[in-house]
Amino acid sequence: MKTVLIVEDDLINARVFSKILTKRGGLNVKHTENVDEVMRIVQAKEADIILMDVSLSRSVYQGKSVDGIKITQMLKSDPNTASLPIILVTAHAMEGDRENFLKQSGADGYISKPVVDHQSFVEQIIALLPKESNH
Repeated sequence: MKTVLIVEDDLINARVFSKILTKRGGLNVKHTENVDEVMRIVQAKEADIILMDVSLSRSVYQGKSVDGIKITQMLKSDPNTASLPIILVTAHAMEGDRENFLKQSGADGYISKPVVDHQSFVEQIIALLPKESNH
């Protein structure tokens, strides 16, 4: 079963996402806004994909305040975690933001909040999941 790591500082959003992903997507879900925890989960290969909130208001890493873009950049610049798919989630979607966020962060996809179409939300995530490798 694939695991989605939700990095989100709004618990209500995190709950809504979790419910949609487990019920509709049949996916396993973890949630944290703690960046050290994110790094631990990712290093331990316990997540197959990350849903990354762009504006994390409380997240701090190594003493600095970080947002979802920054965390995505850190993960994408590390060869050990670069291949992990990351989907940015943001409520502040203006025209052009999407391209900027994707370019800045190196993320693999982008979803704006609120999520209205649950089915398409799940499909977007499943589409980016790493395919099973047949060795």
